[in-house]
Amino acid sequence: MTISAHARLRQRIDDRSARVGVVGLGHVGLPLARTFAAAGYGVVGLDVDETKVAAIDQLPTSTDPAVLFDVDVVVIAVPTPITPQREPDMSHVRASCEQLVQHLQAGQLVVLSSTSYPGTTDELVLPLLQRSGLRCGRDFFLAYAPERYDPGNDRWPIDQIPRVVGGVDEASTELACALNAKVVRRVVQMSSPRAAEATKLTENVFRAVNIALANELKIICDRLEVDVWEVLDAAETKPFGFMRFDPGPGLGGHCIALDPFLLAWRAQQAGADARFIRLAGEVNLAMPRFVVDRVSRALQERGGRVDGSRILVIGAAYKRDVGDPRQSPALALFDLLSARGATVDYHDPHLPQLPPRTSVQLSAASVAGYDAVIIATDHAAVDYVQVADHARLIIDTRGVFRQRAPHIVKA
Repeated sequence: MTISAHARLRQRIDDRSARVGVVGLGHVGLPLARTFAAAGYGVVGLDVDETKVAAIDQLPTSTDPAVLFDVDVVVIAVPTPITPQREPDMSHVRASCEQLVQHLQAGQLVVLSSTSYPGTTDELVLPLLQRSGLRCGRDFFLAYAPERYDPGNDRWPIDQIPRVVGGVDEASTELACALNAKVVRRVVQMSSPRAAEATKLTENVFRAVNIALANELKIICDRLEVDVWEVLDAAETKPFGFMRFDPGPGLGGHCIALDPFLLAWRAQQAGADARFIRLAGEVNLAMPRFVVDRVSRALQERGGRVDGSRILVIGAAYKRDVGDPRQSPALALFDLLSARGATVDYHDPHLPQLPPRTSVQLSAASVAGYDAVIIATDHAAVDYVQVADHARLIIDTRGVFRQRAPHIVKA
């Protein structure tokens, strides 16, 4: 059966008659599903959220896992958060596999795309799927191919980003590479799922560590009364040996903010100590408190205080020009400022509602009515000239304003 199952699926992949089921229709799964559909494959999306499923058009969707009976490929793209103890929460992956095992068919390829620790595919997913009685490499095939999607980055759509692929055996690797070669411009074949899982974490940890360095430099420059963005602009003029990363009020999103802790946890399990990586995570987590302390100091220098003040936070999403608030440092700013007695509002053109708050409209009068305005996310749609002209005090955490002004504080 090994040859016939493999050959049959390979033929369906090659002639694009294979049907793909994508489990998890969030910020990763939905774009991925649409990419497979655009490449000519029949696609069905599966999600437990009935509201989300009902809101998706131009793509068949369902909340019923029985739809997985009729697909050739199952792509799992569900969240992999961390617990309050900073350990991986694999409940979504586990639940998806427990659903899938009831519908797994001979000849299917399963591809895990969720960001996770090295060992997830072969230690967690494989044993769960083999409860079906089917054997991997003979009856079904299993691989890991992490998403590398960058929301809001139109320069790099999914189909233009090389896909890293590692299967649990030779047949699984070959099928997963063949499938992804049909939808992305380049496939990078790995020796194992663990190597592919480690690659995805390395990419995100690289960014987290370097952003932590930039954030620490910002704290140092603040104490030295030096503008960190002036320093970075100058350092960037060196044509070699320097790669720029910008500081901010902290890290957000599902990957960059969490992945250092995923890798540190896995390293500890293997008897290694990821001190440097763990420290970078701690530096980034501490940034919202640094910003709030800087707000307090700036208000005190002007005869005010946080307690009783009205503060506007511009940008609630975790990154520029997206509407995703996951792990956003702005949420930490809301909590920290409110705990110190401030009344906090926000403006975000991409997030009109963030219960219990609603985005306020920006105008000359509204901006002037706040004791301080914090730029937490530098959305392009914001009129920063209006903000600069009418705000009493600006706390700029993103380097929006390069000119010096008495009422603009870099934080």
